[in-house]
Amino acid sequence: MQKYIIEREIPKVGTFEREQLRDASKASNAVLAELGPDIQWVESFVTDDKTFCVYLAKDEAIIQRHAKMSGFPATKITQVKRLFDPTTAYAAA
Repeated sequence: MQKYIIEREIPKVGTFEREQLRDASKASNAVLAELGPDIQWVESFVTDDKTFCVYLAKDEAIIQRHAKMSGFPATKITQVKRLFDPTTAYAAA
């Protein structure tokens, strides 16, 4: 499976209360269960008017399917090509 970042434009999502986020999570999880093992939600980051979600998926099409079924927009889907972090500076060549 590939790693993707999904940008979702959701007005005022940064003001959502814990219960609203819990309900959104339940809705997303229900769709994920229906779609099966070819898609997995890893985590999401919430800003004022957007969420940035990290998913593992077999392809972009299943992410689009999840967005349509869940009602959460997939404004932009970007496949992650590589990861690096501060420890990369110390990795052997």
